[in-house]
Amino acid sequence: MDIILLENIDHVGKFGERVTVKPGYARNYLLPQGKATAATPENIAKFEARRAELAAKAADLVEQARILAEQIQGQTVSIHANTGPEGKLFGSVGAVDIADALHERGQAVERSAIRLPDGPIRVAGEYTIEVHLHADVDAELTVIVEGSGDRDDAPGETAEPEEFDDE
Repeated sequence: MDIILLENIDHVGKFGERVTVKPGYARNYLLPQGKATAATPENIAKFEARRAELAAKAADLVEQARILAEQIQGQTVSIHANTGPEGKLFGSVGAVDIADALHERGQAVERSAIRLPDGPIRVAGEYTIEVHLHADVDAELTVIVEGSGDRDDAPGETAEPEEFDDE
């Protein structure tokens, strides 16, 4: 399916390019999200007439992403989680937890922008996470997962045996 891109899309193309993509990708993602329009003669004419306006809008989105990237770059976020004696988490820390921690700090980041290449974090420690804010803008964030192994019902831990009087 031929489309005209209304913004830069990773691995597809840049703003204003006419590209061919699979029909399902266009119908289910690019067109509903407003990232592209079908390359019909009418749409091509409309696009050329509004090209400057759309380019300004796309540049504004990139600028907003760069401002947010400057705020996030090099920052450290601490997340508290329950851990076992070896430092393994009961559960995991995922993109939703990291996005929520950033949101509490006043930095609105979508969970889909958080890149966890090895999957959710399952061990306490310090991690460098990539935040993909726009096709042209990325930032790095340090996430410290702090464990608190003070759960009474933690698996693998046994309580001291009680002493009984045999009287």
